[in-house]
Amino acid sequence: MNTKSMWMLAAIATGSLYAQQANTEAAALKQAYAGIKGNLTKAAEKMPEDQYGFKASPDIRTYGALIAHVADVQGRVCAAAAGSTPPANPGDKTAKADLVAALANSFSICDGVFDSLTDADATKMINMGRGGPRSEFGTLWTLIIGHSNEEYGYLAVYMRIKGVVPPSSEGRGR
Repeated sequence: MNTKSMWMLAAIATGSLYAQQANTEAAALKQAYAGIKGNLTKAAEKMPEDQYGFKASPDIRTYGALIAHVADVQGRVCAAAAGSTPPANPGDKTAKADLVAALANSFSICDGVFDSLTDADATKMINMGRGGPRSEFGTLWTLIIGHSNEEYGYLAVYMRIKGVVPPSSEGRGR
């Protein structure tokens, strides 16, 4: 199974889970977005600033670079869906305050996209550059919900290594 097929399978499985809790596909997308937005925002705020340069292994991104990557992808994808210009890539930023602000900015762009989303948008096509036109729903499920959850998983591992309880585990005694 190739990577694209695995992403689509993950998006369908995630969509099915959320669709069981929501009345429409748009509502399911909005619910999934609200969940990952909360986890990523809290994770960015919760990790101490002196740990933003932490790498779990020398060959992977730092905690801060992961936050920058999420902000960059979200900003570009949601700007494409909104038909607007994407924000500057925050990849060169390392300070926690700058990265938290970049993440918040990407969420402000995505908030507008998700707030206006309806089931009628299921077949709306957006241009994703090299990948060509893709459905807005498929793009949002794959690149915002799927990708952001994957990156949150990495952040949660980094947090655990540093003795910080990830937001999605708070209140569970773990």
